[in-house]
Amino acid sequence: MKNPLLMSLMLACGLVSSGFALAGSPANPTPPPAEMQQMMKMYTPELRQKVMALSPETKATLQKLHAGHTRRAKETTLRQVMQEILSEYQSVAAALATDNAEQAAEAARRLANHRIPKGGLLPYFPLDKINDRDLAVLPAMNAVVEGSALKLADAADAGDLRAAASHMSDIMTGCVACHQKFRGTPGISANLMTPLPR
Repeated sequence: MKNPLLMSLMLACGLVSSGFALAGSPANPTPPPAEMQQMMKMYTPELRQKVMALSPETKATLQKLHAGHTRRAKETTLRQVMQEILSEYQSVAAALATDNAEQAAEAARRLANHRIPKGGLLPYFPLDKINDRDLAVLPAMNAVVEGSALKLADAADAGDLRAAASHMSDIMTGCVACHQKFRGTPGISANLMTPLPR
């Protein structure tokens, strides 16, 4: 593998995933945190059942990820939030290309503090990914994307645009890894039949 950051991210995800798998599920399920309970009112019965089966550790991890964001969407979906993140990423790139450290820092911080979509993250993931093992990778992915954006902002604040620019590929590497894990291949749908041969 040529990209050491991607290799490190995949290794970290694997280790975290293994740790969750070894932890197992407790005999007595604990109720989800208050914010998750509110979100679950919007969930389908199938998704609600999947969330309730998550371990207390995974529920706490999701709560911690949500708590790191001060903005909540009322109607905005995850796809729309991802488009906002892309827009902020492009704003950072434009700022770095034009030596605008203030714009770079502000856009990077907005990217790191993106809105939590309506219903949280879980309704937008495939149902087969709503389990302790698959969701265990979220903290590592979050650290790469949002952590790198905050490092970029700090470097821009310090006037070191070269260092700030060095974090751009880290952000994108984290985005791509998360997409590969949870989004699947764009343009491919299990709901489309293969065309008949001519």
